[in-house]
Amino acid sequence: MTKKIVGNWNFPTSVRFGPGRIAELADACKATGMKKPLLITDEGLKDLPMVRDAIAANEAAGLPTGLFAGVKGNPTGKNVEDGLAVYRAGGHDGVIAFGGGSGLDAAKAVALMAGQTRPMWDFEDVGDWWTRADPDGIAPIVAVPTTSGTGSEVGRASVITKEDTHEKKIIFHPKMLPAIVISDPELTVGLPAHVTAATGVDAFVHCFEAHCAPGYHPMAEGVALEGMRLIADALPRAYDDGKDIEARADMLAAASMGATAFQKGLGGVHALAHPIGAIFDTHHGLTNAILLPYVMRANRRAIEGNCEIICRLLNLAAPSFDTLFEWVLGFRTRLGIVNTLAEIGVDVNRADEVATKAKADPSDGGNPIDLSVAEYAAIFRRACAGDLG
Repeated sequence: MTKKIVGNWNFPTSVRFGPGRIAELADACKATGMKKPLLITDEGLKDLPMVRDAIAANEAAGLPTGLFAGVKGNPTGKNVEDGLAVYRAGGHDGVIAFGGGSGLDAAKAVALMAGQTRPMWDFEDVGDWWTRADPDGIAPIVAVPTTSGTGSEVGRASVITKEDTHEKKIIFHPKMLPAIVISDPELTVGLPAHVTAATGVDAFVHCFEAHCAPGYHPMAEGVALEGMRLIADALPRAYDDGKDIEARADMLAAASMGATAFQKGLGGVHALAHPIGAIFDTHHGLTNAILLPYVMRANRRAIEGNCEIICRLLNLAAPSFDTLFEWVLGFRTRLGIVNTLAEIGVDVNRADEVATKAKADPSDGGNPIDLSVAEYAAIFRRACAGDLG
């Protein structure tokens, strides 16, 4: 036997997919036992018609629904605490996680904490810390994604920034997996082109890193490959024409596929993106999109076989690392992704701090090469300077 063929595999939840399915929100909430849900979303969505309409439709269905929208682009512990206070004060009995990755992550964390007595940081994804939580104290969740990136709607964790240490922590519990997901591509039609691009490449990175992560998980690898195929075709179309509902649907599906696949693991892109986002408050998807080719270079000797497979999938001539690398650079350019971290306000002088935190990030364990702190610092500096050599 030349490889370890053992693994623990988990796959997602009930998904109601298709245009117009948001009309089923009240039914989905009732199916989970909710009578007075709290809709949690981010600051940018709270005044949009999709949020107002969802709350009004629930009210009409006899389901009074509260609103909490105090969630930043990189959700913090304070955002979760504030949402939890609103949840408890309003006597709510379930959570509607509505929005992009930030709103979904914060909402899932509020649901986890609804009936807990320990602090949230006690449930970080370390060993069996999740067993510290009282499972009966976790509120039911219905998730409604409005971007096609993180795939948090089918995940069992939330990424929350611990403000005092400038670290992103992964908070985990199996019951954080939403009971029902409503994936309605019509809700993503109004997403601006630059956000479409950044979140879409984030989904691609999820699939790519999952495929390259060590370990035995053919199911995740297959999902990752199909996710990359869908994104390569649909993301440019959604970027060019936000009203292309088929492209929007493919991207929404691919985002959930990326999050399904990365149970196999992530890698150095995410290990670096997490501290960069925590320190500099950068957009997570855009940070991943910028970092991807720099980390690919660092991992070259371990991922050449993966790159050949992906090239064949994308019908690229002369399958090789170099062929896929050039395709990635062209794909980023096609979508208006900038080439350096400096262009989004990242300070190269904090390389050692970022690298130390990257090495401690859980995603580091899924990188196909064991990168040192010094190697992470070198990748970070190259990404700040635009050195792709």
